[in-house]
Amino acid sequence: MSKPISNPFLFVGNQIKDEYGRQIGRVASFKVTPTGRIDGIFVEHGDGEFLSYTSDQIKMDNGNLVISPTLKLKANSLCQEIPLIWRKDRALNELVEKKKIPPEMYDDLHLTFEGALNQLKDNAKGLVSEIDSEVDRCNKQIHELHSALINLEIEREIGRLNGETYDKALKIIQWGLKGVNAEKSDLEVLKSKLSNLLLGEKTTPAPVVPQTKAPEETETPQVTTPVSANLPEPPVIIHVRNPNKQTS
Repeated sequence: MSKPISNPFLFVGNQIKDEYGRQIGRVASFKVTPTGRIDGIFVEHGDGEFLSYTSDQIKMDNGNLVISPTLKLKANSLCQEIPLIWRKDRALNELVEKKKIPPEMYDDLHLTFEGALNQLKDNAKGLVSEIDSEVDRCNKQIHELHSALINLEIEREIGRLNGETYDKALKIIQWGLKGVNAEKSDLEVLKSKLSNLLLGEKTTPAPVVPQTKAPEETETPQVTTPVSANLPEPPVIIHVRNPNKQTS
């Protein structure tokens, strides 16, 4: 939880939303450690199913509790951890080149960083696949909502819907399109960040470890800085159809 709450159980029974403003259920209870720290939350979903969420997924927004997606938390964590391991490995390489640490100690430390980096890369690749699946889900939902909108327009056109019913249905569909488009945009940004990190790692040359050479064979190793992965995030664009025809 981003900010401590003096009495989180005051939220029990309240509606809880995701980051895109969609209601996901009601607060049922909280996980509390023996020391009194909030470690998670139990939510009753609309279908009656109870699910738990970690404390990292809970945040406050204008006095309300909000649940953050697990994928987003994992992706943001990898976007911090992967560059950190790169910087540590480059720093290690520079230290051994400057003879600030003995070359024989380089191998163990480099292998440790390399193993950690490979694990994080595997995690990132797996997460990209999960994001692709979620984007596909969003695309299907967007298609269904557009289909619902078209059917709504047809029923109104032939006079089977009055103005009040039409307006209510239109607002529901527009709200759904707004949320799913925002979610899809977020997912695409996360995928772009992870893909750029993996691409940057592939273009980074292997570190050069100085070897013992005869005086005439001594060379100055070159260190190349990897491609930056900090690309600008694309804007969120939401297309919502708003019919011009007014109901008499």
